[in-house]
Amino acid sequence: MRILISNDDGINAPGFAVLERIAMSLSDDIWVIAPETEQSGAGHSLTLHRPLRVRHIDERRMAVDGTPTDSVLLALNNLIPGARPELMLSGVNRGSNIADDVTYSGTIAAAMEGTILGVPSISLSQHYDDGDNVPWGIVEAHAGALIRRLIDVGWPKNVLINLNFPDIEPGREAAVEVCRQGSYKYGDVLTERIDPRGRPYYWIGEMRHTGRKIPGTDSAAIERGVITVTPLCLDLTHEPTLARLGDALK
Repeated sequence: MRILISNDDGINAPGFAVLERIAMSLSDDIWVIAPETEQSGAGHSLTLHRPLRVRHIDERRMAVDGTPTDSVLLALNNLIPGARPELMLSGVNRGSNIADDVTYSGTIAAAMEGTILGVPSISLSQHYDDGDNVPWGIVEAHAGALIRRLIDVGWPKNVLINLNFPDIEPGREAAVEVCRQGSYKYGDVLTERIDPRGRPYYWIGEMRHTGRKIPGTDSAAIERGVITVTPLCLDLTHEPTLARLGDALK
């Protein structure tokens, strides 16, 4: 099985090394094509107003000076010769991608681009409670077997699979829960400062999750220490409103 791996934390990120080991447990035909630098929060963005450069590290490892979407687009259309990959893995992201995070996430976006281009795609993210101690061993212990099970079951062509791994005690067995994407409000951490010329500027910090976590959703399940599996559909059309407007605007 030919596998493409990418991410949004950059080709040298610790979580990406974890993903490469996970991929190698599944296949010996791995292509590593990822952003040169961190692209967290890039979403499903393309680089349109400057040329893209690719740094060839070796035959199957390349760094793209663009977004996660750029990396996957170039990988599948230009950089991988011969047969198209049969699986695309994105991550492992430092931090969970749940609830409204999925709209910002470059990790999700890389898997989204793979899906659009016809390759079954999975995003992987590792939740953590202590920012200085991300428990990478949890995703590494559980992801390979879970990915094999997902491949055996299969999923539709317009769907990507979003996996989030909890911060639990090492060695503890982790339950797997298939759940909906959550939805709850974020409290933006905005810091205003003054530059040396007296003009204000702003830093957008990490999001703090606020509000009620709805039972049965990824955001509630990850707090209970389970691995969440959420299928995300690329068709964003809201069917009830589509039907209502269709009737109303005839």
